[in-house]
Amino acid sequence: MKGREKMALIVQKYGGSSVANAEKLKIVAKRVIDTVNEGNQVVVVLSAPAGMTDELTRKAKEISSNPCKREMDVLLATGEQISISLFSMALKDMGQDAISFTAYQIGIITDTKHTKAKIQSINSDKIKEQLNLGKVVVIAGFQGITENNDITTLGRGGSDTTGVALGAALSADEIEICTDVDGIYTADPRIVKNARKIDNISYEEMLELAGSGSKVLHLRSIEIAAKYGLKIHLRTTFQKEKGTIVKEEDETMEKSVVRGIGHSKNEAKITITGVPDEPGIAAKIFSEISKENVNVDIIIQNLGEQGKNDISFTVPSSDFDRARKVSLEIKNNLNAKEVISNESIGKVAIVGVGMKSNPGVAATMFKTLADANINILMISTSEIKVACIINANDVDKAVEVLHKAFNLGKEIE
Repeated sequence: MKGREKMALIVQKYGGSSVANAEKLKIVAKRVIDTVNEGNQVVVVLSAPAGMTDELTRKAKEISSNPCKREMDVLLATGEQISISLFSMALKDMGQDAISFTAYQIGIITDTKHTKAKIQSINSDKIKEQLNLGKVVVIAGFQGITENNDITTLGRGGSDTTGVALGAALSADEIEICTDVDGIYTADPRIVKNARKIDNISYEEMLELAGSGSKVLHLRSIEIAAKYGLKIHLRTTFQKEKGTIVKEEDETMEKSVVRGIGHSKNEAKITITGVPDEPGIAAKIFSEISKENVNVDIIIQNLGEQGKNDISFTVPSSDFDRARKVSLEIKNNLNAKEVISNESIGKVAIVGVGMKSNPGVAATMFKTLADANINILMISTSEIKVACIINANDVDKAVEVLHKAFNLGKEIE
């Protein structure tokens, strides 16, 4: 076992770009075999091949403009099944015994919220049994089953959550999220050329960046890692250098006031005007919206005309149609004035645990945006984040000027 007292258990998750074709599958298989040969037990979690989920969604939309969510889950879960079967074949062809499992076969139990389900429990017995037989266990990410054996999916990026949840269930020694990026950066390198890779980042900071539009890690996967104190090593599939470690906060993280800039262009804003100014009205509105499984981000209430209120809120673009439909129903039920919507908005946020003890950070952000002639439509704050809703066309510029204002870049040689 090459000097190890006991075999370490490693969970490796590979994204769709890592298993996009036969050539890449074989490269990943070789990497997994190398990990086994170092004296480890390995569980591999796979996404569907790149583009397949989009293609399946297009096929569904050709049949129905509003496909049944239960049947969408049945359809979308097939992508991961293709990946795990082909990958297990590749491992066996290279001389490494392996076995693939769907969520149903091992018992990844979720709630009943189709297309956005949350994992409730995992039965790890079958996985441990196969690991002890010397096999690499290959598991379909992104999917689960309900107590009634209905197939569910976890939402975009849900394979990250499968990987971390399995790490928790198996008490894994290491969790690697392997993808086409080599770590977390101070900003999107496609926008900011001198963005710098972050070696270590706290769960809190990663949660805020993910909530602000960073799609490098699935939000739920970070929540699970934080709950169980699991380190996540986010790294690139095709190189061996260290990526970014997501872990508990430490003193070194507080030295940087702002650690990163998050952004999103996939936002929409809805305003219900002329809402009665009565106790419990906001509760009624957002309880109805939550029933549609819509994720509401920023909420602002303003005094409108004749003592009535205007309530504005933002949602992801993917939830816009459902949010607008239920908002129109709410307007009619409350005898409010109108529903105004805007799909051309974006979000930019500064994040850092060092903001807790450094006043004036928000003021610097607002002045920087003002100097760049960027109008702020809405503001949301937490202890370690300030987020602004702005016009979608201004998002890239906002990321650039904020990154420069907070001196987050590396020197370009």
